[in-house]
Order: sequence, then structure tokens, then C-alpha cells
Amino acid sequence: MRVHVADHPLVAHKLTYLRDKRTDTPTFRRLTDELVTLLAYEATREVRVTPFDIETPVAATTGIHLSSPKPLVVPVLRAGLGMLDGMMRMVPTAEVGFLGMERNEETLEARTYAKRLPDDLERRQCYLLDPMLATGGTLAAAIHFLIERGADDITAITLLAAPEGIERVQRDLVGITSPVTLVTGAIDERLNEKGYIVPGLGDAGDRLYGVI
Repeated sequence: MRVHVADHPLVAHKLTYLRDKRTDTPTFRRLTDELVTLLAYEATREVRVTPFDIETPVAATTGIHLSSPKPLVVPVLRAGLGMLDGMMRMVPTAEVGFLGMERNEETLEARTYAKRLPDDLERRQCYLLDPMLATGGTLAAAIHFLIERGADDITAITLLAAPEGIERVQRDLVGITSPVTLVTGAIDERLNEKGYIVPGLGDAGDRLYGVI
């Protein structure tokens, strides 16, 4: 798995306010949306394109448009929904699928509880959205789920990642030949005993949508 940290002052600026426990929910949502747009710019550098002939007001020229089949954006429910608008702003013609996965807080293992995706993802580039790469179990399971359906290129976008989570995903992907990339805003210090990223920003789902 290739790991790309979006090292940019604007990314760090928005992350600072996302981390601050005083940031209220409406502001947290807006900052998440803005940050994902920045991360999406980095994540789509290798999106597949096809030459496209056009006429400008001056002359004929050749540009590009997104190749077919279209990219598939897959937010991991529920927190990944808070990243969807920012991603779709960058690739508005992409299709969207949904994957419901949650972490057992005792075993820290992921389980799938909902899915709304095409059965066949052959030749599809997929973009997974999940705010936090903590223990890595959820992201690894989501990647395997997409590969089993035929996806041949996967980019995961996270606001933050922990070293332990990155190591877990890399370990679980041994033997996978499809390219997998992680684009993240920062790699934090570590996980605590509860599996939360330190210093992190708390529970992204709760901060986006409230405690339920």
C-alpha cells in the first residue's frame, strides 16, 4: 500500500480546528467538507482519463475527460458520509456506493452491516471515504470487500491515520496485487488502550452527527 500524507499548510490549519474539542458540530462538518476537498485533489492525481476532442472559440484542441466505467466513491457509514460532499465536489460525475461497517469496541474487529454497491466492480477505480484509520480493521475489511467484487484500483481517503492502523492494513493486504493507496491529512503518534488515535480528534462520527 502506498501512503501519501497531504503535507500542506491549509490541511494542517483545518486539522487544527477539527482537533480542537471546542469546535462545534456545524463548524466540524464544514471543516471536514473543506479538508476532504483538499485531500480529494491529491487522491485523484491518477484517476483514469481519456482524450477528448473539443473546439475552443479559437481553435480545435484535445483535452481529457474521465474514463468509463466511472470512478466509484464509497463512504464507510456512518462517519464517511460527512466526507461525501467534499469528494463529489471534485468528481461530480462519479457514482456512489455505500458500505456500512462498524468496529466492535471490545474486540476492535470490523463487521459489515449494510451494503449498497454494484455486484460487479470489474475495472473500477474506487475511492473509500473513512475519517479515521485507527486500528485498521475496518479499512482492511472494506478494501478486501471491494477487491472481491472486482475493483482493480483502490484509494482510501482519511482525515487522520495511526501508525498501528497503517501497519495492520499493509499486513492484511499481503498478496493483493491490485494497487491500493492511502491519502491522509496526517499520521498521528499512536493508538491509546481504547483504540483511539492520539492526539486525534475524538470520535469523528459523534462530532459530525452527535452521540447516539
